[in-house]
Amino acid sequence: MKKRILPLLLSLALLIPVLPSAFAAPAPVEDMAQVLSALDIMTGNENGDLMLSRRVTRAEFTKLVIAASPLGENVGATTSVSPYPDVPSSHWCAPYVEAAVAAGYVNGYLDGTFHPDEEITLAMGVTMAVRLLGYADNDFSGAWPAGQMTLYHNLDLDEGIAAGQDSPMTRQDAMYLFYNLLTAKTKQGQTYLTALKPSLPLLNAAGEIDRVALINSAMEGPVVMGPGWESRVNFDVSTATVYRGGSLTSLQALQSNDVIYWSKSMRTLWAYSNKVTGLYQAVSPSASSPQSVTVAGKTYPIETTSAAYDLSNLGQYKTGDTVTLLLGRDGGVAAVAKAGQTAGTLAGVVSQVADSSYTDSSGNTYTAKTVTLTATDGSVYSYPVEANSSFKAGNLVQVSLTSGGDAQLTRLSQSSVSGKVNAAATKLGTTDFAEDIQILDMNGDGLALRVYPSRLAGLELNGGQVKYVRKNTAGEIDRLILNDVTGDLYAYGILTSVEETDLSQAGMLMGVYEYDVSGVSYTYPTQNSILNLSVGPVRIEGSLMAPSKIAKLDSVKLSSLEALTAVSQDGRSFPVSQSVAVYELQGSAYRLSSLERVRAGYTLTGYYDKSVADGGQIRVVVARSH
Repeated sequence: MKKRILPLLLSLALLIPVLPSAFAAPAPVEDMAQVLSALDIMTGNENGDLMLSRRVTRAEFTKLVIAASPLGENVGATTSVSPYPDVPSSHWCAPYVEAAVAAGYVNGYLDGTFHPDEEITLAMGVTMAVRLLGYADNDFSGAWPAGQMTLYHNLDLDEGIAAGQDSPMTRQDAMYLFYNLLTAKTKQGQTYLTALKPSLPLLNAAGEIDRVALINSAMEGPVVMGPGWESRVNFDVSTATVYRGGSLTSLQALQSNDVIYWSKSMRTLWAYSNKVTGLYQAVSPSASSPQSVTVAGKTYPIETTSAAYDLSNLGQYKTGDTVTLLLGRDGGVAAVAKAGQTAGTLAGVVSQVADSSYTDSSGNTYTAKTVTLTATDGSVYSYPVEANSSFKAGNLVQVSLTSGGDAQLTRLSQSSVSGKVNAAATKLGTTDFAEDIQILDMNGDGLALRVYPSRLAGLELNGGQVKYVRKNTAGEIDRLILNDVTGDLYAYGILTSVEETDLSQAGMLMGVYEYDVSGVSYTYPTQNSILNLSVGPVRIEGSLMAPSKIAKLDSVKLSSLEALTAVSQDGRSFPVSQSVAVYELQGSAYRLSSLERVRAGYTLTGYYDKSVADGGQIRVVVARSH
């Protein structure tokens, strides 16, 4: 019954004027090329050139159809069968033509030939595409290709395609057709990409192609860069596009012990250089079946079978050894190396010094004085130190290797620079930032957090604000530790209640302060002192339970407020903190709210911690209804 209804519906659709698809702009060519390469449907030549202006032959399009079908991974490059007289078994396209004919995707001509070198027309290509979607020729009424072309328009397969029905297709037309096909509905009502790759969630909630998930699924590896690493990669790496740490680079920029992933179809390498050196403290769930490992106080998932073996009770490393973990794209352990086999030092700020328990290589437990630090990469590490060491919170330290391969902590000699960070946040003064620069902002309490160059754009940094600077071999700044520059280390909220008793003549001072931070209330009592504060937005320094300081914020009346920028009523522009706290003031009560809720119908006041020139931002917004 369904097959009798569908031709009728398609025939009726012929009566509806076909309008060009103008409701949504096609995806950028680069995005489509990346998606089709990741799926191994359409790839470029050995130099990555897609040759989009060249016309497509029937043989070439048939290969594309097979690549875009569920048969793609199962069709070899050779066959012993000659599917047509003009497609002998020796012809490069013979296995693809054989498979496509058997699957019903393509037909030859009535004279029994295939014409592999003939340029394919749009109508021919569309006919094969809708067959991939599950439609057969008897689903359409009328003369070919009227029904197929109507479905082509109705499913938006035409988006971006320049060729007319009887015109030859270019490779760019083919690229658009196959890209559009991925999100089209099959005859059964399923999105084609989901039907093609049912085990992979490659569409987001809006039904769009998730390029991140797709590229991740196309990656192979990892392999650790060292002698002979190229032989593990299944294409000529000299022709590859290379990324290192997320930035486009060259093959020559890769370094020993980089962790490398690749995609042959995309002809791309991705390299990651993150590593951590420290004491191998524990493995979970067991040494016979390791899935995660704890080194330097932090636990990492194990990504590869080789790393799992090395850290197991069969491998060469035991708890109590000092090791270096080579970390992959998701922070998992891709490989393990002896500490002495890797180069580089770790710099950071001590946040805590306390005793911790460890297990030695014999399985015995012992206690050692331990330094916990926040490194410039933003991660927190812990290292045992000598009992008589004098480290304390706020110290700058570096972790380096002894001649025996153990991790050793030493106080870091302070070094400083001054100058203005340019608007593009690519240099400090006249010195360039390295592409992989790591920046840490700290305060005297040992609190520290990683910030990114864009946060410093336009700021003038003096010598006292820069605690440590390191340059790489190219003379670029690659490590920077700042002294309380951004203000992002502190909590911001509302002081909701103040009770201060000042009987100084009687020797009695006391206060009780209640404040809200992110919807959580805190109470802070003081003895022998008062803070001379009043209700309103504040900055809380130190612990939320026992702050070292509570400071009032400056205010400005706002005329507009967007996600990252606020404009005052006198026309000044203020950056808005990404973690801005928004409160509605109802009578004398403050209620936590959101930017979305207060955009209309409210009078807004912004509260900032310091001037914009010094890196200040709107930290709190108070909204009063009109």
